[in-house]
Amino acid sequence: MIVYSSTKNGFIHDVDTNRIADEILEAFERILGHSTAINEYRSWQNSMKPMRYILDDKNIPDDAGIAIEYKIPLTSRRVDFIISGENHQGQESVVLIELKQWEKAELTEKDGIVKTYVGKGVRETSHPSYQAWSYAALLNDYNQTIQDEHITLQPCAYLHNYYPDDVIDNSFYEKYTSKAPVFIRPDELKLREFIKRFVKHGDKKKTLYRID
Repeated sequence: MIVYSSTKNGFIHDVDTNRIADEILEAFERILGHSTAINEYRSWQNSMKPMRYILDDKNIPDDAGIAIEYKIPLTSRRVDFIISGENHQGQESVVLIELKQWEKAELTEKDGIVKTYVGKGVRETSHPSYQAWSYAALLNDYNQTIQDEHITLQPCAYLHNYYPDDVIDNSFYEKYTSKAPVFIRPDELKLREFIKRFVKHGDKKKTLYRID
């Protein structure tokens, strides 16, 4: 279930006019039937401007599809940010991005688990790459359109406030970062290039709606 959807051009316009968080909230309440906490609203305010910068490249098509807060059916999980289009071979392609505002994290000895400040305290939580990969795995396993039409899913994570520290990209988490790369604050151009590898042509949101 898609909450907010637009094209790349429409998304950039909503960010530039400072409407993006309100647009997401209004769609959230209309489609999901309830509101959300103020901290989630603030996360939209804080995370969408970095994404606007990432997408502001002439080689990312203006009519690429953009979805924010895609609720995976039959679960409570939501994909933060999706970009859809076609790759260089003309195959439908979707980039899934898990967005985090984290500034630091701690290593653990548990598979796919880090410690960071969430919910007013430092707690164990899933590594962002694990989250992104698991969302792609769910969609690949249970979405008939993705299976039948061979739509490719490319998961990744973007922590736009996070500086390098050999924790979030530690080799201990390579099982997941190899499948869903993690990009941090200095990696804006790397994330842009990642998107351009998989979204060469626009689709006017058609792929998003067929998946939905």
